[in-house]
Amino acid sequence: MTRTPQRAAEHPHTKILRVIYQDLTRLVDYAAHDIVLHPADRTTEDPRVRRGIRAVRAHEHALIRMTEHTLVMDVEHIVANDHFGTVLGVLRAQRPRELSVPFCGLWRFADGRIAEHWENTACGPDELRRLFTPPPTPRPLADAG
Repeated sequence: MTRTPQRAAEHPHTKILRVIYQDLTRLVDYAAHDIVLHPADRTTEDPRVRRGIRAVRAHEHALIRMTEHTLVMDVEHIVANDHFGTVLGVLRAQRPRELSVPFCGLWRFADGRIAEHWENTACGPDELRRLFTPPPTPRPLADAG
């Protein structure tokens, strides 16, 4: 006789991550006051760590502004337990230029709150910065006349 395993109820941290990826501004609603964020454009030489709710809020709002509110985090998979969460998907935006970049968000929870977050993308930090930088404005051609 074969048994089909019963599907486990969705972990509460999975629900939290789903809410956040639908609206990045909600991250601070679930964050510990001393949250640490490691941005996707970090390097070994310049880790760019954001510490605390104010810094994390500013970071998320800057991402939204840079894309002129076109940023969408298309989630493909979420897995979470009492301590960690992982979200795989594709980051998309129409501005400042059209982009579609696979991402992996890693999360650490403590006492039911987000304690730490690592943003990761399939492209390196230099390419990511280029994608979020407006393309140069073409100069008008001089009159040949």
